[in-house]
Amino acid sequence: MLMLDDVAPDFTLPTADGQVSLAELREKAEKGVVIYFYPKAETPGCTTEACDFRDNLGRLRQAGYEVVGISPDKPEALEKFAKNHELPFVLASDTAHVVMESYGAWGPKNNYGKTVIGTIRSTVVVLPDGRVKLALYNVKAKGHVDRLLRELEVGV
Repeated sequence: MLMLDDVAPDFTLPTADGQVSLAELREKAEKGVVIYFYPKAETPGCTTEACDFRDNLGRLRQAGYEVVGISPDKPEALEKFAKNHELPFVLASDTAHVVMESYGAWGPKNNYGKTVIGTIRSTVVVLPDGRVKLALYNVKAKGHVDRLLRELEVGV
């Protein structure tokens, strides 16, 4: 897991429209990049979380943050997910879990009483200089974006 002031691992991942890199997102963001990791497109929790980010994207961007969602889904599934829910931010595909592992967002987790290996719902905020500002792990889908807004003092 990443901690405050760690250097965030750089990445370039495929998207439905090509690819996205942390470096390009950092260049666009005045205050930082919100990277959120989620298990699977079109599932109830992931849809709730994505729609919360969608509904608060204006506030985050106005405060100087860019948003990217990363999951193990293929780009085609991400394209459908974005279209179905009108998600106006980048969704990136990490089918090999390389980026998720480097951020501490892939590993053992409790799923309905069983320990499984998979995506750990997490959010990491990376400053324009590449350092970690905030790292939240094992977050709940519902209410997570509100907590993030409070932590980043957006709209407070």
